[in-house]
Amino acid sequence: MQTEYKAKLNNGQVEWNGTPPPPYLNGAELVVTVARPENYSEMSKEERGRGMAEALRELSKLNTFRDIADPVAWQREIRKDRKLPGRDE
Repeated sequence: MQTEYKAKLNNGQVEWNGTPPPPYLNGAELVVTVARPENYSEMSKEERGRGMAEALRELSKLNTFRDIADPVAWQREIRKDRKLPGRDE
């Protein structure tokens, strides 16, 4: 009998919803089946938009950027130009 664990596929990474499966011994692989809704291609832009909005709401709950004291300074630092490889100037 199979046991099901709910998860999301995010950029090729499986993210478990709730309790993940137990660790497997000796590096054994866990086979994962990924399914998308059957009606995905039939979904309207509005339905997909609502789904994306819900995903963003869930993402905001993670508070990923909580350690950034000054977002403007952080963004400027991230966008600094760098020397390109193989170019002297």
